Amino acid sequence: MNRLANMAKKKRSALKRIRQAPRRAEVKVLARSASRTAVKAARAAIETGAEGAADAVRAAASALDKAVKRGGIHKSAAARKKSRLARRSAKKT
Repeated sequence: MNRLANMAKKKRSALKRIRQAPRRAEVKVLARSASRTAVKAARAAIETGAEGAADAVRAAASALDKAVKRGGIHKSAAARKKSRLARRSAKKT
C-alpha cells in the first residue's frame, strides 16, 4: 500500500479522495462494460432480425444513459452510439 505510506502528511480531503478513487473507477468500469454488452446485444438482435430488436435497442439506450450518469462514458459518445443504433435498427425494419 505505497499510496497510503505518507498518510500522516496528507490532508483529510486528500485521504478521502484516495479512498474514493478505486471505488469510483470500479463503478465506471462496470457501467462502461454493461453498456458495451447491451450495445453488442442490440446489434446482434438487429442483424438477425429478431423480434426483440426494438427492446434490445431500448435496453442499450438505457444502459448508455446509465453509463453517462455514472461517469463511465461521455454524453456525446452515448448520444452518438444511440443514434447509430437507431439508424441501423430503422434501416433493417
